Amino acid sequence: MEPVTVMSVGLDVGGTKTLGVALDETGRVVAQVRRPTDRGPAGVVRTAVEVVDGLRDATGDRLAVPVGVGIPGLVDGGLGIVRHAVNVGITGEPFPLGRLLSERLGVSVTVENDANAATLGAVAQTGHDDLVYLSIGTGLAAGLAFDGRLRRGEHGAAGEVGHIPVDPDGVVCGCGQTGCIETITSGSALAASWPVAQGHPADALFAAAAAGDPKAIAVRDRFAAGAATAIRILCLTVDPGLVVLGGGVAQLGEPLRIAVATALGDQAAEAPFLAALDLPGRLRVLPPDVPVAAVGAALVGTGR
Repeated sequence: MEPVTVMSVGLDVGGTKTLGVALDETGRVVAQVRRPTDRGPAGVVRTAVEVVDGLRDATGDRLAVPVGVGIPGLVDGGLGIVRHAVNVGITGEPFPLGRLLSERLGVSVTVENDANAATLGAVAQTGHDDLVYLSIGTGLAAGLAFDGRLRRGEHGAAGEVGHIPVDPDGVVCGCGQTGCIETITSGSALAASWPVAQGHPADALFAAAAAGDPKAIAVRDRFAAGAATAIRILCLTVDPGLVVLGGGVAQLGEPLRIAVATALGDQAAEAPFLAALDLPGRLRVLPPDVPVAAVGAALVGTGR
């Protein structure tokens, strides 16, 4: 392929994979590279470097451009420090991901919480600047955009709705609490409740439920009810105009939106106050081929 001029690079670091994109001056994705995420501080850096090297090969550009990184956990963007990113194996002491990755790549690196980065990508994709982005990936977290600006919180914890306990008899979450929403609704929770020998558990579960399997229907509905609970909490707190479902599980597309919308409707069936808010009507799922989190990370890298 002919070399292209790349203006920014974005990395979406997840519990199972790291996706990198290169954007041109119009914001168009000109290359994508995906690698399995090596867990732990050193593994995350190593994987990120491999992805950027892959983008260099794919574009024919040396990529001397800003790099934005979206990663789960508590992030201090100003310092490029990550804490408590349990889904990628970063625990304990604050980890200076921005500085270490910048040294390895030789370019400026900006770090942001992955849900926040995806939120910026969702704003750019939908044209709505007042929204909540609910990321259902390895974990569960939300990004909040008000008038197109992120709300990160004093300690970078705004939107960590996955770590709100809702089931005192539930399982212990990776955060140390018991019965968090993330233990009910996340890629990890779904894989534990519907294990498969091959393929994606979410695809298998929803296919079995659509075929009428009673156990699959029960597991799907519990999963959807957890997402609906998270959305209800978020909407009653910040009342966004739009709720975008994202993350790996959202690759399901419309079946996921319908299941969650149905759960929201069920929860509001005997609550006129909730029904009047029309939470199901606010739901959107972006096309599965839109790498919204990586694109948002690239926007973070350029200071947008």
